Amino acid sequence: PHPLTPSSPLLTQSLPSLKPTQPAALEKLNQGLALIEQGKVVEAIAAFREAAELNPQLAPAHYNLGLALRQTGELQAAADAFYQATQADPNFALAFANLGAALLEGNNLEQAAAYLSKAIELDPDLGVAHYNYGLALSELGKLEEAIAAFQKAMQLSRNAPEPAYHLGMIYWQQGKIEEAKKSLQQAIKISPQYPEAYYSLGSILFEQGDLEGALAAFREAAQSNSNYANAYYGAGLVFLRQNRFSDAEQVLEYARDLYKAQGISEWAANAEELLEQARNSNR
Repeated sequence: PHPLTPSSPLLTQSLPSLKPTQPAALEKLNQGLALIEQGKVVEAIAAFREAAELNPQLAPAHYNLGLALRQTGELQAAADAFYQATQADPNFALAFANLGAALLEGNNLEQAAAYLSKAIELDPDLGVAHYNYGLALSELGKLEEAIAAFQKAMQLSRNAPEPAYHLGMIYWQQGKIEEAKKSLQQAIKISPQYPEAYYSLGSILFEQGDLEGALAAFREAAQSNSNYANAYYGAGLVFLRQNRFSDAEQVLEYARDLYKAQGISEWAANAEELLEQARNSNR
């Protein structure tokens, strides 16, 4: 799961604590923001770096540098920039939230959780911080705390389907099947094009023996994303259980080829194994 980050650049004028003592630094910062608007990320990075060098206390320069670096996949450099933003302005909740998210992506879980907790302390209404905090906690195995974080994120970010999805996954892990289904359905209600949520719901229904319900969910997953191999794999399992071997062959071949193309060799092998079963049963 990818951590969510607030990605819109923070504009300088929205920080009341900013004193324009360094017009050159502000000019470079605004230049960087304009370059981001034009999609010129590399040039923007250079401008933000210059702004930060001209005035190391200019927190938005470090912050926007972090956002831009994250866009280019430079996680460690992004984390460093967000850290500098928190040093320049210790009350900058979004900087702590993004620092936590960057560390989470780098799998630095303990530190990520600490910075996300700080972001929440500074701004308890920052939904994305609660969501990322939930991700960190669930990876750390602190499931009850993760549940509370995801529930809070759902309250604060009503249009984000991810908190409900991850809440459902935890409930499923805990064997709370009805709660899991309810949370996954909630995620789908918010975002009807959410293949992972449909697939997980289908898997639960399959486990419960509701083959038609499972098949419908796997179909929805495939319609949401036609390259989502798991959807076809799941449908293959249902068809095998229903003795619809020709149908099983068709979807399992498709799943295997998608897994191969996506470099997921273990699941390509699993699909191949099921495909053999379908072929042998179809003779």
